[in-house]
Amino acid sequence: MKISQKGLYALQAMMTLARRYEQGAIKIRDIAAESNLPEKFLELILLELKNARIVDSVRGARGGYQLRRAPSAIPLSDIIRLVDGPLAPMGDAEQLRGLIAKDADHRALYEVFLAVRDAAAKILEHTTVADLIADKGRRGSGAKSGSGSVKKKATGA
Repeated sequence: MKISQKGLYALQAMMTLARRYEQGAIKIRDIAAESNLPEKFLELILLELKNARIVDSVRGARGGYQLRRAPSAIPLSDIIRLVDGPLAPMGDAEQLRGLIAKDADHRALYEVFLAVRDAAAKILEHTTVADLIADKGRRGSGAKSGSGSVKKKATGA
């Protein structure tokens, strides 16, 4: 799985919207400035998120973008799949399962790819945008927040 620059920008914009969730609609220029993102590219990303019903747009002088659901109800997997496609290193899980069934000579290789995909998917499906803003960069220091417990579960599986 590779997350594109567009995927990173989408996640960063979602974090900004989550931090300001209670404030209503946020203007694109404010999201761009706060997240240090290029405004024109952010417009395209937010439109894609709007079409997927992850964010809403509000027109008018007080307009902008806001999350459609609470940050705790938006898993990272939804954003990454929307922007970057399947979470698997090659194709999607069904494609990998098909290769496992058909290609006996390379079955072990495809099983590893499927296991990597499943582990990544589990973490991304159980980590929400709210977890990211609650964690505030403490991941590397061994903090035990909600997303840290997911990390613990994933290593034990």
